[in-house]
Amino acid sequence: MSTTTEDLLRSLAPQVLGAVVRRYGHFDTAEDAVQEALLAAATQWPRDGTPDNPRAWLITVASRRLTDLLRNEQARRTREDTVARNLAPVADAHVPDSDDTLILLFLCCHPSLSPASQIALTLRAVGGLTTTEIARAFLVPETTMTRRISRAKQAIADSGVPFGLPADHASRVPAVLHVLYLIFTEGYADLRRDDLAAEAIRLTRVVHRLLPDDGEVAGLLALMLLTEARRAARSSASGDLIPMDEQDRSLWDASAIASGVELISAVLPLGRPGPYQLQAAIAAVHDEAPTAADTDWPQIAALYGLLLRISDNPVVALNHAVAVAMVQGPRAGLALLASLEPDKRLAGDHRMAAVRAHLLEMSGDLVAARDEYLDAARQAISVAQQRYLRGRAARLVSG
Repeated sequence: MSTTTEDLLRSLAPQVLGAVVRRYGHFDTAEDAVQEALLAAATQWPRDGTPDNPRAWLITVASRRLTDLLRNEQARRTREDTVARNLAPVADAHVPDSDDTLILLFLCCHPSLSPASQIALTLRAVGGLTTTEIARAFLVPETTMTRRISRAKQAIADSGVPFGLPADHASRVPAVLHVLYLIFTEGYADLRRDDLAAEAIRLTRVVHRLLPDDGEVAGLLALMLLTEARRAARSSASGDLIPMDEQDRSLWDASAIASGVELISAVLPLGRPGPYQLQAAIAAVHDEAPTAADTDWPQIAALYGLLLRISDNPVVALNHAVAVAMVQGPRAGLALLASLEPDKRLAGDHRMAAVRAHLLEMSGDLVAARDEYLDAARQAISVAQQRYLRGRAARLVSG
């Protein structure tokens, strides 16, 4: 299948699913029917050519398959009658495709679902990824992911929620953004999963087009663009991690940086920035510095201070400690770090030991820093992170 066909199907997937669910209901069964229609298109279109109205083609095939699936269920006659009564022309001219995409996002982020289920269902229903692809992305067996997605679809079906923007849709926007943020961070943390990060950016662009006046949506998109802009420079040819202060900034994506800066610059002056806007502002300060030495650390420390006021996040506190150390010296950073020791959310997290190692190295206590780097390596899950941390420790020994 060509990249063009694959991109078209991925963009049409939520529109087709939205149209089928809107017309017939049965979210869980409709999702299976749409997946089969997409598979049929992936097989037939490269051979026979893309139809004049690909969306209508997919809706027609999915509707037929849905009828077949319903016919095999116990309540066959009742459900067939329901489908027959609701049969309508293929085109839903009165319903914008974008509305269906947004509704699907809200459905997939139903508050009764766990974050893991919300992510899986979003990637399947809105992102158009297969269960195999999602399972591979999150390093779980396909059978596990199949059960997770099936339970999520069943939970939505059991809720009896009609297809449409829920009454509490405004309150669900943070959940939608959180799911997209988790998808992005999963893709960015794994050097091999740039496709997952790209999918998160694509979906966030969709939400931004639908909710252009939401500052946090713009902030999240800006944060993703400004972070993803550094991908090409964050690892060596052998796959080793390269810290930001050692990266070749000529490899950073200038276009993505410009887009991210433009987005965050437009919403910050509107007042009362949320956590995604503040994180994007921090990323912008980093990305706009021509060299690591030119980084405006006082501004970054101030932004982290603002972020801490609205976000009880231990990782933010760790980053704040680093920023303070860059401004006031390593002792000030270590003092802040010591105040985080009682936080059980950081217990066993390699980042605590890694930050302590970095600040100890800055202070000149190389022996203690080496021990902390090794401790962080033992706690790290990623092989790339383990290799990087052991390399830092080895460098101190050789030095």
